[in-house]
Amino acid sequence: MKDVREVVTIQARGVLALPAAIRRRVGLEPGDQVEVVEREDGTIELHPVITVPASQAWFWTKRWQRMESEADGDVARNAVTVHDDGDALLAHLDELAERG
Repeated sequence: MKDVREVVTIQARGVLALPAAIRRRVGLEPGDQVEVVEREDGTIELHPVITVPASQAWFWTKRWQRMESEADGDVARNAVTVHDDGDALLAHLDELAERG
């Protein structure tokens, strides 16, 4: 996609409104955060920030991401067991528990 350029007016208290078409394309909604970067040459850039709710931060820990990577490797090597439904899964887990 080629660069999109729009002119916006800075309102009182430094507030500016991003054009609706740009907000839609990048998925910004009211309440979302944007990082403001001032470059040495005077260029000002806006970067959407994806925040992670505290209740989901565990997923992004190094340990959890390592385990996710290992699981992806197992799937890629077809080193997984697939069950047709929940009952089959529970029966398999019971069987594994009996083995010890």
